[in-house]
Parts: sequence; C-alpha cells; structure tokens
Amino acid sequence: MLELFLIGIGTGNPDHLTLQAIKVMKEVDLLLIPHKGKEKDELAEIRRQMIREHTDPDGPEIREFLLPVRDPAISDYFERVQKWHEAIAGCWQNEISTALPTGIGKVALLIWGDPSLYDSSLRIASNLTLKDSLKITVVPGITSMQGLTAAHGIPINEVGESFLVTTGRLLRDKGWPEDTRTLLVMLDGEQSFQYIDKDNVHIWWGAYVGMDKEICIDGQLKDVSDEIIARRQEAKARYGWIMDIYILRKE
Repeated sequence: MLELFLIGIGTGNPDHLTLQAIKVMKEVDLLLIPHKGKEKDELAEIRRQMIREHTDPDGPEIREFLLPVRDPAISDYFERVQKWHEAIAGCWQNEISTALPTGIGKVALLIWGDPSLYDSSLRIASNLTLKDSLKITVVPGITSMQGLTAAHGIPINEVGESFLVTTGRLLRDKGWPEDTRTLLVMLDGEQSFQYIDKDNVHIWWGAYVGMDKEICIDGQLKDVSDEIIARRQEAKARYGWIMDIYILRKE
C-alpha cells in the first residue's frame, strides 16, 4: 500500500515542527516539495532547510515540482479551484509514480500551517487516481491563527462568545455576518477590511507570523488601515511574497 503523510509544518518557523512531524519525515521514502517560481523560492527553501536539518543525506528521496496556477479563463470560482486541484493532483501523481513505480512506499508533503485550516491538500489527495489503494495520515501543525494570537498575546474569543473563521472573498461579497463580534480573516489578498464600516472595529493584523520577518499591527481599524496596506505592499515588494492574517472585533 502507498501511504501519504500530510505534515503540518507551522508558519515558517523551524521550531514549529512537532516531534511527530520530525519522526515521520525520517521514516518516509519520498518527500515532495512544491515551488512557485524564483520569486517565491523562499517558501520551498524553508521546507528544504527543515528536511536537511531533520533527515539524513541518504534518507528520503526529495522531488520538487512547479505548482500549477489557477486558470483565470474559468469564470466560475468553484470550477476554477476544482480544475486547479486536479492539476496539482496530477503533479503529485507524476512524482509519486516516477519515484515509487511499484505503488508501494511512504510519501510526505510538508504543508504550510495545518492541513485542516483553509488548506486544500486533503481535497487534492481525493483527486489522485490511486486513491483506492492510498492511506492518508494527517500530522497536525501550528496554524497561522495560533501564530497570530501568539504574536499579539491575545485570546481569539471573548468570554462566553464564539468567533468566525472566514476569508477575504466572503467578507467582501457577503459583509460582516450578523450576530458575530469577532472574525478571523484568512486568504485576503485585497485587504478587504478597507471595504467595511471601520467605526468601533479593532484589528489585530500580522504577516509572516512566527518568522523572523514577522510584522504585527493592531489598533482601531479606522486609524491603522492605511498603515497596514502600506506595510503589506512594502513587504510583498521586498520579499516577493506575503502571507498575512487578521482578527476583526466589533467593540
């Protein structure tokens, strides 16, 4: 049987790796590393560093592949995402078939954050043609949500209250959900907080949380919105990529 391990590696800090993650990395036959081109090579290099530090030189085979991009010609969002997932699954399939032609062995991917929180690796795995003979194991990791609350030193929920995890796209399209005071917003490349009513809203924003280049800003949204947008643009231009996340709370 082929075993696929999806290993959560945290938000870029090598210290985020759990003992379970390190143990699995040492035991697998094949490690797959996606990369997004030269400008974003740092994301792949962080994975390479983790592998170098925690595996032997004669340990797992390492294969890298270029991550496909979404097809902008497909207008429907969900269809565009599904086709993208199928393309990524095809890359996984090719690398696995080449390295393990018998279909037997252990394969791992190092997943940014955790495979359960706004990550598509489990859905991508469902598109593999060998899924019927595939065992999937998830190794949990520290999430960007945890990295953000740790960076700001805050709990995410008020006493006795819930919070909602959502995306920038949903915040733009549907607005602030009723009966919800606290939002955790992920996957927001358009800084959707600038399109909502900023009065009496506090924001805790962070980019590269957990890394040595971490940037954190908090305050009244109407006071710090422009600063966040400017700092985000500067950081993305400097590093070639950015991952950010934020909490909004009505006061």
